[in-house]
Amino acid sequence: MAATTTESQFVTFSLGEEIFAVPVTVVREILDHEDAFKIPHGPDYLLGLRDVRGQGVPIIDLRLRLGMTPTEKTPHTRILVLDVPIGERVLALGLVADRVYEVVPFRHAQIEAAPDIGIRWRSEYIAGVVRRDTGFVVIIDLARLFSDNGSALAGIVAPAEFA
Repeated sequence: MAATTTESQFVTFSLGEEIFAVPVTVVREILDHEDAFKIPHGPDYLLGLRDVRGQGVPIIDLRLRLGMTPTEKTPHTRILVLDVPIGERVLALGLVADRVYEVVPFRHAQIEAAPDIGIRWRSEYIAGVVRRDTGFVVIIDLARLFSDNGSALAGIVAPAEFA
């Protein structure tokens, strides 16, 4: 008898004092931080491109994308390389995290709707929150976070003229 899945796995990471999570299914790999190749005239949160196994991957300062202060590199700074499904395509992105913690299971019943007040980032980018003894874990809605400006990233991710 097949059991229905009542939980999902998430990778947790921090931006400052806040703990965030993304589904483990979109995480390709976690890399040490290296400076990205700068791209002129990109949005402020786009740090540039990084070569990840032969693919040019845009590196995003998630802190800036969420309206926080820029990331300050430390020995714990990591880049989560993600494959984010957006509509009919998959967008490869690198998100800069202050620290990556662990893969944890969250029961679907634990995930609450995003509160609309009392938070410092834009709540439309939050898929939900999970209450823990030490505070909250914020689950990022990656598709929504990047689909509204997807056109700005689309030309960088897969420029046809360079294929």
